[in-house]
Amino acid sequence: TMFTSFLQRTHSLTATITRRLKMSYSIEEFGTKYTTSYAVFMKNADGKFVSPFHDIPLWADEENGVVNMVCEVPRWSNAKMEIDTGKELNPIIQDTKKGKPRFVHNCFPHHGYIWNYGAIPQTWENPDVKDTHTGEGGDNDPLDICDLSDSIATIGEVKQVKVLGILAMIDEGETDWKVIGMDINDPRVDSLTDVDDLEKVVRGYLGATVEWFRVYKIPAGKPENKFAFDGEVKDKAFALDIIRDTHEQWKKLSTGEVSHEKVSANGTLTGAKAISDEKAAEIVKNQPALTAPAEIPASVNQWHQINLNN
Repeated sequence: TMFTSFLQRTHSLTATITRRLKMSYSIEEFGTKYTTSYAVFMKNADGKFVSPFHDIPLWADEENGVVNMVCEVPRWSNAKMEIDTGKELNPIIQDTKKGKPRFVHNCFPHHGYIWNYGAIPQTWENPDVKDTHTGEGGDNDPLDICDLSDSIATIGEVKQVKVLGILAMIDEGETDWKVIGMDINDPRVDSLTDVDDLEKVVRGYLGATVEWFRVYKIPAGKPENKFAFDGEVKDKAFALDIIRDTHEQWKKLSTGEVSHEKVSANGTLTGAKAISDEKAAEIVKNQPALTAPAEIPASVNQWHQINLNN
């Protein structure tokens, strides 16, 4: 009918507009990649240093459930890069374990991270607030998000991702939600409206995702991770509720209503005590110059066979 074709045209027009939302951010890298000196700072379109935690808007298109995602770990890589919530300007750095840069193990048959992995800005999982679904406090970080698109992201890239679902992981007694979505520029995104569509479009990806999170710490001698809802990936509406809830928690952090000793709560555009441009320039000036990357240890390439008892 004419009405149907009008709706289709309107839908494709909306999709086109949404795709143009690409926000323009750039990165400045310092130090030596794959060592503890590496740091990635972010700038906005005006060339102003900004915090990827606080200054990038959460929503790219709230009406259509599209969030901004700051990529920390590109798909198929192992280096555990993450926003440093404790340092001013919140650069992306490599996580450390016992003073050494941390690499995630390859748990057979997976290679590194099996999606682009990152954070949703302007969200925060408050460790002092017990989550009603998991009964545990938050992990003191912004919400994690997995982008299941075909593109391979770069560190610090800001993507626009359509939210499709969420997994409630419990990591060593902390609530650690994992949002699942797809980059709006992926050609398959228009056929995905909710979590159930993923099995039709990317068969096996959700099951592999749950398995990945369940086992990825086992080679490091940790127990398998647990999940609320028996590892069921909850739907889009549920995910959007969690995103809005953690955004409210972030607002309290940003305004200074709540604080945490391990979190730097101000950006250059947000916060009760925003970081001045002079201060930002000083922070960046003290960083070591960028050099060629260090060699990735050969042990990172090892396959780990995981035997679960159940």
